[in-house]
Parts: sequence; C-alpha cells; structure tokens
Amino acid sequence: MMNGRLSVAIVGAGLMGHGIGQVFARAGHRVVLTDPAPDVLAQAIPRVEQNLRAEGVDAAGVVCNLSTQPDLRKAVSGADLVIEAAPEKLELKHRIFTEVAAAAPSHAVLASNTSVIPITRIGEPLDADARGRLVGTHWWNPPHLIPLVEVVRSEYTRMDVFEQTFAWLAAVGKAPVKVHRDVTGFIGNRLQHALWREAIALVAGGVCDAEAIDTVVKNSFGLRMPVLGPMENADLVGLELTRDVHRVLFPDLHEDKAPSPLLDRLIAQGHGGMRSGQGLRPWTPAAADEVRRALATHLIRMLESRAAGR
Repeated sequence: MMNGRLSVAIVGAGLMGHGIGQVFARAGHRVVLTDPAPDVLAQAIPRVEQNLRAEGVDAAGVVCNLSTQPDLRKAVSGADLVIEAAPEKLELKHRIFTEVAAAAPSHAVLASNTSVIPITRIGEPLDADARGRLVGTHWWNPPHLIPLVEVVRSEYTRMDVFEQTFAWLAAVGKAPVKVHRDVTGFIGNRLQHALWREAIALVAGGVCDAEAIDTVVKNSFGLRMPVLGPMENADLVGLELTRDVHRVLFPDLHEDKAPSPLLDRLIAQGHGGMRSGQGLRPWTPAAADEVRRALATHLIRMLESRAAGR
C-alpha cells in the first residue's frame, strides 16, 4: 500500500464482486477483478459503468482504477486486501482461500463476502497465520448502493486485522458494523430470515396471501425502519409494553428448524421466483424489471439525501 492507496483483489466478478470492486475503485483504490468464467469477467467493468451511469457518476474516473485478470494467483499477487465473492459453497471457498493464501503477500487481509457461512469454518484448511488474517466482510446486494457491511471476527481473526478492515470500509463510505462472535448468518440475515420464516408460515397457513405480506410490511413498520431500528422502537414504546406483547405473541410464532414445505412445493413446480415468472407471487418480465428499477432508484435517492444531510 502506497500513499494510502490500497491494492484490492476481488475473487468473483459476478452478482456481488463487480459492485464491491466499484466501491473501492470509486474511492481511488486500485482494484483487480478475477473470475473463472470468461463471460462474467468480460462483463464486470461494463456492469460497473452501467451502475455509475444510473447514479449520474462519470465512469471514466472510476474504471481507470479497475482491471481484470483471469489468473487468480496473478490477480492476488500484489494485494493488500483480497475479498472473496464466490457462490455459497464451503468446499469452493476452501479451495479459493487455500490458493489465495499461497499466492497473496504475507501481509494481505483475506476477506470473505459469505452471507451465512461462519468464517471460522471457511478458514479450516488454512495455517495459523492465514487464519489470523481471515475476516468476514458481508456486503449487501447491491453492494455499491447498500451502505452496510458486517465485519465478522472468527475464532482466529487477529484484532488488528478486524479493526483495520473496519477502518478501510468506513473510509470508502460504507457503514460497517462489528460482529464480535462468529454465528451463522451474522446479524442482518438472522433478522431478515426470521421475518421471512414467519411471513412464509402465514402464507402457508392460509392466514393471508403473499401480496398482503408485502403490503403490510411496506405500509407499516417498513416505513419507519430507515430512521427507527427495532431496538430504538422497543425503547420508544417502552420495555414493559414490549415484554407484555412478547408474552402473548411468542408462544404462537413459528419456530420451524427447516425450510417451509411451501418452498419445496413451489420449487418442485418450477416456481423459483422472478426469473421463472412465478415464486410466492406471479411475475411478468416487465413487473420484475420494474421492481429492480424502483429499488435502485429508491436506494440512490436515499443515499443522495443522506449525503445532502437531509
């Protein structure tokens, strides 16, 4: 690292990787993207340019900091920070980090973008030194727009690595949080999927349809969540009321330890979600595209509002 400029290698240039690289490149750091799929790697920088145009940002000043390299070992050979953004398969991550640890400089921080796999398990095949440099950095999709990154310390992560990673993410404009204990799903996905479990159970139990779930969330507590988190809300209404509601409600909430059979039935019928035209709700290509556009527009406006101090 020279003059505060990091050399960052992103392993996996697809759904998440190109956006993560975009964040560091936009902050002025040198970024190398690598991916075993030639078509994915070829589309990575054009996708970054498309993202930047949607935000009204001059792409030239960002993509000059980006490059691609199909050879993983060459991509990480000069890195200060390596971020793995590969599919959620433990064996694959084991292979990647074994290769990365052998090819990256001895000072390089090794980070995984896994959303659920404990970082301690990902580090199992590594030696003690590499385990100490391994940390979780769970970005949210789309990573160039969602501020949060969960920084996860494994059983072996060195404290200086943990703190340095947090500082780097804050410096590139993210809103990092520290996860001090390496639990499955970390913070955000445990909260999100607890909500999804109850929502799917309500639909499966015939209480309401999927559209009603989305209408309730988007027109009630979802509206206040950008400014009122659940802990703030509990304090706002008072802990005695919170406890009284829990006494009545908790015994009736679902505590399923396995995915809902409703998901199994839908998947078996070929109803996998937006891409197949049907999931928990029906989707035309136009309706799916509109959701994606609306989400991107909403996130861009929120970020612009934050930047303006409003």
